[in-house]
Amino acid sequence: MTRPVALVTGGGQGIGAATCKRLSEDGYDILLTYNNSSKPAEMLVAEIRESGGDALAVKVDCSDDGEVGLLGIHPWMAKSIDVLVLNHGAYNRISANEMTLEDLRKTMSINFEGAVGVWKAIQQHLTPDARIVVVGSQLGTRGSPHGADYSASKAALAIWARSLAQEVGPEGKRVNVLAPGYVDTAILAGDSKEKRMTRENEVPLKRVGSPEDMASTISFLTGPDSSYITGAIIHVNGGLYLP
Repeated sequence: MTRPVALVTGGGQGIGAATCKRLSEDGYDILLTYNNSSKPAEMLVAEIRESGGDALAVKVDCSDDGEVGLLGIHPWMAKSIDVLVLNHGAYNRISANEMTLEDLRKTMSINFEGAVGVWKAIQQHLTPDARIVVVGSQLGTRGSPHGADYSASKAALAIWARSLAQEVGPEGKRVNVLAPGYVDTAILAGDSKEKRMTRENEVPLKRVGSPEDMASTISFLTGPDSSYITGAIIHVNGGLYLP
């Protein structure tokens, strides 16, 4: 029997990689995209296959209309897409005061326009009851003095996702937003020991989140137990931010 298919953008590492593993365990074949992380992506594909699942990694720059267009006609589209996780993104620490319009355009092109572009390229291949999860950020709600462009892109992404949820709900599709707090990914890789301790002390649960914490929530949002949830922004941050 053919297994359902999950498409995960930015699936080569971090939250994306953990999500690919979790959804594979949930019974999905995984089509993942990467831009620069080819080796981790291929290693992940091998790991999933060794575990009895199937996966394929494709190189897609989500800010490039041509590459996104090719994704839309990829042979795996013939299987239909049951789950779409829009996870790719870029984060450059730029203060609101120092941010240029070029900085903003670049970040919006990847994080916001890239996600919308992927959706438009593959929407005709989604199953009638497809589940879509958009990976946003707490910063898309609270803002950030040192990530103004990133915060703006994630805010736009969240409002687009909630708008989309209202439009495609009558078709049977669901769209939700995951808004992580501190997560142990490449974004925090440059933290000093002192900075990491400061972050942990800010969080009521006294730890930084793991990619697996995020993946388990995505698993819930794409599974049957969340069948009446759409248009929601789910904050997963250990109590760091309570909107």
